[in-house]
Amino acid sequence: MSRFANMSLRTKFDLIMSLLLICLFLSAAYLTYRKQQALILSFARDNARNFARQIIETRDYMSSVVKDEPETNYSLVPQVVATRVAKRITSGSPYYVRQVSLRYRNPENRPDGYETARLQEFDRKGGRETSSLETVDGRLTFRYLQPMVAVESCLACHGEYDKAPAFVRARFPRGHYSYGYRTGEIIGAVSVSIPMAELYRQIGTNLKQDLLQRGIIFFIIIVVMGTILRRSIIDPVKQLADSITRVTRTGSFNERLTRTSNDEIGTLIARFNEMMEELAQRNQQSAEADARYRSFIEIAHSAVVTCLPDGRIIIANQKAVDLFGLPRKELLGRNLLDFISGGVSGKELFATSMVDGKLRPDVETSLRTVRGFRGRMIRVEMAIAVSENEQQVLFTVILREQPPA
Repeated sequence: MSRFANMSLRTKFDLIMSLLLICLFLSAAYLTYRKQQALILSFARDNARNFARQIIETRDYMSSVVKDEPETNYSLVPQVVATRVAKRITSGSPYYVRQVSLRYRNPENRPDGYETARLQEFDRKGGRETSSLETVDGRLTFRYLQPMVAVESCLACHGEYDKAPAFVRARFPRGHYSYGYRTGEIIGAVSVSIPMAELYRQIGTNLKQDLLQRGIIFFIIIVVMGTILRRSIIDPVKQLADSITRVTRTGSFNERLTRTSNDEIGTLIARFNEMMEELAQRNQQSAEADARYRSFIEIAHSAVVTCLPDGRIIIANQKAVDLFGLPRKELLGRNLLDFISGGVSGKELFATSMVDGKLRPDVETSLRTVRGFRGRMIRVEMAIAVSENEQQVLFTVILREQPPA
């Protein structure tokens, strides 16, 4: 039998409730973490999208309003303005924003492997944005790219070489791959990188607080439910089991339990009390009948003993004590067959009282020789009656002493 099966009902209940609490707690932790993770990724994506839109709008605006100013002030080049704006708006934050292009002019805009792959996908398939979690220098990083589409104002510097401003032609000679764009073509992308460590640390803080709150709530619920179930089911069942154990050990039918409910447990307790009441009455009736039987056989003029099927004597009157010459305490427990001459067996002696294993109502008599007081052999007429008491077959043997022949 397993160790769990040997545990008490209360221990099993406490163990099951504890495991339930642990499972609920772990499930809540997992679901909460996933929810927090999804919220953080959504937050990071929304912020990266906003930063990218600001950079793109800044570049487009500068391209549309700036004319000849970049020839004397390189800082007013739309691409340069957008790059410096990106650095300013992300200063002091974990965000890293820059512009990248496969046909870059500024070495700082050279794409890395991830950005190169995403830009090539934009060229082949188009698309509005892409994002994913990547490992960069051993750190988990949120990567986001939003494509930049060439508009008419972009072609002033990135269209045909001959139409480009002089300061652009001076920096980038004919045949440079940064020329030759057309309207609507993807010219590059705004790349946003966010280290997730800080965001996950925030998740961890929120997760601990949330789990603590949920854990307290679950604990309170489990304690309340456990108390209710323990008082309404476990304790009454345990009291019933203890009462049955005491009844079995002591044989007393005075046990009564208090009924506190009208449910199945209450009905079970009521039936137990009714059973105890009935058994007590039967026990009293049996005791009274036994007392009457003992009184009856004591006034009999013949020796009377009551035996079990194996011949063991359990009741004997005074006449039987005188016949066998033994004190009553010594006579009880002795086997009647030991006193009968001829070595008869119990099966032979009681055979006439049973037919096919069933009780026979009439009384059979026979002549037997028994060893009496001081070993004297006495001729007796033996009458045997059979009865059944509490599923136990009993044989009442009457030994009437016969006068000598």
